[in-house]
Amino acid sequence: MTRLFNDPADFADEATDGFVAANGQWVRRVHGGVARATTSPDGTVAVVIGGGSGHYPAFGGLVGHGLAAGAAMGNLFASPSAQQVAAVARAAEHGGGVLLSYGNYAGDVLNFDAAARTLEDEGIPVRTVRVTDDVVSAPADRPEERRGIAGDLCVFKVAGAAAEQGRSLDEVTAVAERANDRTRSFGVAFSGCSLPGADEPLFEVPEGRMAIGMGIHGERGIDETDVPTADGLASLLVGRLLDELPDGVTAADQKVVPILNGLGSVKYEELFVVYRSVQRLLTDAGVEIVGPEVGELVTSFDMAGVSLTLFWLDDELEVLWAAPADTPAYRKGGAVAQERVAPSVAAGDGAPDAVGPASDESRAVAARLATAVGTVRALLDEHADELGRIDAVAGDGDHGIGMQRGAHAASDAVSDAVDRGAGAGSALRIAGDAWSDKAGGTSGAIWGAALEALGRVIGDESRPSSAQVADAVHAATDAVLAFGAVPGDKTMVDALVPFDTTLRERVDGGASLDEAWRAAVSAARAAADGTADLVPRKGRARTHAEQAVGTPDPGAVSFALIVAAVAP
Repeated sequence: MTRLFNDPADFADEATDGFVAANGQWVRRVHGGVARATTSPDGTVAVVIGGGSGHYPAFGGLVGHGLAAGAAMGNLFASPSAQQVAAVARAAEHGGGVLLSYGNYAGDVLNFDAAARTLEDEGIPVRTVRVTDDVVSAPADRPEERRGIAGDLCVFKVAGAAAEQGRSLDEVTAVAERANDRTRSFGVAFSGCSLPGADEPLFEVPEGRMAIGMGIHGERGIDETDVPTADGLASLLVGRLLDELPDGVTAADQKVVPILNGLGSVKYEELFVVYRSVQRLLTDAGVEIVGPEVGELVTSFDMAGVSLTLFWLDDELEVLWAAPADTPAYRKGGAVAQERVAPSVAAGDGAPDAVGPASDESRAVAARLATAVGTVRALLDEHADELGRIDAVAGDGDHGIGMQRGAHAASDAVSDAVDRGAGAGSALRIAGDAWSDKAGGTSGAIWGAALEALGRVIGDESRPSSAQVADAVHAATDAVLAFGAVPGDKTMVDALVPFDTTLRERVDGGASLDEAWRAAVSAARAAADGTADLVPRKGRARTHAEQAVGTPDPGAVSFALIVAAVAP
């Protein structure tokens, strides 16, 4: 259980502030995360890493010479927003382009890819390497579907070392891709983790049992077995990873970096007992061990768990792995003196979005929208815990708190926009930008895109007609569908599409907007309830698909709640 916190919704931000205060020698606070407090030569590639908070020392603890130039840090177990990623990249960039590297999770892919497009539009070259080391999350013939866990460190480390050597963006990307291709990880857990303010862990493991193949976001394992001895666990971990070697690798006479990673509550002494057997088993297999790591490197709050990573080296990767690094949480070799960044370089949140001209009618609608978003804020405050509980069944339990943070930010932003004279369309677009920025994760990206599309169609010229509202909802639906989900995937889309279809049918049939909206709400509620029977095909829940059957999708549930709440 997480015991020390203030407001759970502020935990990630407050933890980042404290981390920076304690590690100002290495890092500085920027919007969306941290960047190096020291300079790099002009033309150096910036390796920008990131993901949700709750994994320390990943990701902020790995920022410094020889490793990352910056880390985008989202809310607890939620990806950083596209705005956050882009802001960190701008603060870390030195003219050599940006390599974005992160674990392969749906929310991270959505937001890092959106940030990459923004940066490219600004003239900053960007490449991406997604880490896919978790062998149990997808079959070997579908590596692009695998999650990134403790193997993150291997990819980040060699990329950072290559960047310090002055290599080009394409060269740094190539070694990072090769490191990812030659990294495999496998983990187990003895108990789940608890988010700040939660009364229960995200999942539980029966006494004397061990979950096999869990993720690092509170996702439960894909199987269970009795807790073995330390030697038995070492045999399980090593055996599974030796069963699947990277292409072109044979264990005999091969050099490998073993990383035995504690996920939060397993003590170092326990890890050393396990590593004793890991080393013996690898040596017996003819493997030459190089530069092993034992400790907490990629954690999951207070989860009691262990993972083993095997990073299979070639001559070039061995040199890069051994190169000096100096960060708050990871050091190798001697420290290298670095010049500090001038205080004026620190990046802030920036000015509020500009508000253009609007009609009095549109401003009046914007004021109504501000009231509606305030209603959504209160609704999600009330339902955050329940939405998190639903999400924890097969996901990471962050949906409630992510939606809550997004709604709070949108409410504040739209109220400010109305005070500055915004029309309805501008108010919606500003709300969407604030929602996606603060919420992060998949839901943040989706709701941000939906609100932006609504605002684009509604505009600032007049009070929208019923048909225009239906058009706006359809544009929002198209924006959400563009992320790749379709009806039947067990996502928000399963409630959104029936809502959109019903609203359009009723409006076209001559119903008032009030009547059409309420009929659409009924359709969304029924569809959201119906997702309980579906098997998830998208997102983190996909890995634990059968466990989600019988529980509705949290994104569909929250959508139905919201459209019902704003009906009045």
